[in-house]
Amino acid sequence: MTTVMNGTALSGTRNRRVSLCVLIDALGWKILEDQQFLNDMLLFRQPLRTVLGFSSGAIPSLLTGQSPSQHGHWNLFYFDPVKSPFAWLRWLRHFPNSLVNHRVSQKLIKEAGRHFFHMGPQFECYVKPTLMPYFNWVERRCIYEPAGISGAPSIFDRLVDGGIPYRVYSYHHWNDKEILELAQNDLEHSSAEFFFVYLCELDAELHTFWAHPERLRSVLAQYETKLRRLCETTLRLDPNASIAIFSDHGMAPVTDRHDLMKEVDALGWKMPDDYLVVYDSTMARLWFFNEEARISINACLRSQTYGRILSDAELQELGVYFPDRHYGETIFLLNSGCMFYRSDFHSGNWLPTGMHGYHPNDPYSDAVFLSNRPPVSPLNTIRDIYDYMERSAGLPAAQLVP
Repeated sequence: MTTVMNGTALSGTRNRRVSLCVLIDALGWKILEDQQFLNDMLLFRQPLRTVLGFSSGAIPSLLTGQSPSQHGHWNLFYFDPVKSPFAWLRWLRHFPNSLVNHRVSQKLIKEAGRHFFHMGPQFECYVKPTLMPYFNWVERRCIYEPAGISGAPSIFDRLVDGGIPYRVYSYHHWNDKEILELAQNDLEHSSAEFFFVYLCELDAELHTFWAHPERLRSVLAQYETKLRRLCETTLRLDPNASIAIFSDHGMAPVTDRHDLMKEVDALGWKMPDDYLVVYDSTMARLWFFNEEARISINACLRSQTYGRILSDAELQELGVYFPDRHYGETIFLLNSGCMFYRSDFHSGNWLPTGMHGYHPNDPYSDAVFLSNRPPVSPLNTIRDIYDYMERSAGLPAAQLVP
């Protein structure tokens, strides 16, 4: 089922209550602070602190009101050799790396994961195929559906429990243009009360055209035109409607690239015998099976000036500490503006001018919150968006884990 709607039909005597929530991926405060973007309609505007990492941890946090260490979703791959759905790939170790660790085999594994091993329609084989048996994939279910987040109820679970008819739109089924058209039609012709619209394509624009402000202004203007119509329709149907546009994180300008993979490989330790590592664009997560390798590689990381190892205390403060270390024993984070020359998620041929995944303290990491009225409770982080959505839907506040 593509469009989700739950709850009982509205009676003819009840006034229709409408709430519109629009999540725009990577729309940062630094991008909007000097722009005109629905300023006349969404008067309440503020930055929000994001969580450390990427959308895979940020979006579940705003959908549940909890931190990654509480709801369990952080990075896409995590260490889990016992329950790995890729155990069948262990036999690949008997073949030369040049034969199995390339794009063709990754594409075959991607298709197998999606269609035969129930990894979900968004599964991608980023890690080398010979190392896949050591990892699991966190988004086994669609997070925009009830029970989609493994460790905590989301706003969609709450809407079902509260009997609130709703609709949700995401890239799982449509592109941004189709989503905006569908939402516009459903606002006018359905009895749904809560609308959650997720637009993801601005993220790619910001990665590619961060250094081209004219292009970005043009793209934002196009989104503004379509969203204005959606907001106007919402207010026509319910003059007291709650409208909010928010994001999961921001985007920083890229200034430097560094080949950490080359430096670590040069130390001579072998995967998976001595260690494992997953390189993302701005973060490296490592596990060790040889104490000498641990000492050697961590010393290499500490010698780098473009990033640093995060302490357990800082990981706890940021809400991304996992005692069993399944997301990494050592977390190495790059400074804002730096990115890896190559990683498990991209090659050296990809040269974006914008990147995210930096420390939440970096101003470029800030997300945005825009609304047609001040929220009842103060908003400080993207986790507070959950409380806003509960209130705008008319749901009683849930008891969250502190």
